[in-house]
Amino acid sequence: MAVIKTACSSCNLRELCLPYGLSLEELERLDDLVSTRRRIKRGDSLYRVGETFSAIFAIRSGFFKTDVLLEDGREQVTGFQMAGELLGLDGICTEHHTCNAISLEDSEICAIPFSRLESLSREIHTLQNHFHKVMSREIVRDHGVMMLLGTMRAEERLAAFLLNLSQRFKARGFSHTEFYLRMTREEIGSYLGLKLETVSRAFSRFQEEGYVAVQQKHVRLLDIDQLKALMNHRL
Repeated sequence: MAVIKTACSSCNLRELCLPYGLSLEELERLDDLVSTRRRIKRGDSLYRVGETFSAIFAIRSGFFKTDVLLEDGREQVTGFQMAGELLGLDGICTEHHTCNAISLEDSEICAIPFSRLESLSREIHTLQNHFHKVMSREIVRDHGVMMLLGTMRAEERLAAFLLNLSQRFKARGFSHTEFYLRMTREEIGSYLGLKLETVSRAFSRFQEEGYVAVQQKHVRLLDIDQLKALMNHRL
């Protein structure tokens, strides 16, 4: 893993990663806090289940998945994370990571030692509030996935998944109607609690109805309103 150096104050994801209102001095202190910035190749792990927790990681570029290995040997995907989001929060409770974090494409991360982050957060209340919000957002997202898996039909789950990705790409200044899926359909199925065949059938139906256009992993959302209607009206 190559180590690189770029300041938080000059990062184009500053608005996503950092709270608003930090002074120049506070930003410099945060720059000192970020111990390493590393490049991780596609398919490599950032951390594995059981490894000692020491840092959280801000994704500077790229795409990750988190997963756990079930007792029967199957992989269960627990999330997909993109630039501007954090990894490693799973280790805070037990001080050991409870999932694997795997890069789905060549990526860059910023490692932030958690003990030093806690210390700095006590001095910079804006930073403390920001990370409380980040952790709260992760809890809300987990609850949302539980609701999605418990109450929605297959096509509703896939619609929710695509709309969620659309919103996240839009927040990063990318197209919210046209994007590349970094994950496989098997991984989508694992995350949504669906078989591969079911995911493929749902994609096919969306194409037939004119909701989306799919060419391998390239997706265009042709009718976002209809995807939202599928969610809202439970068709």
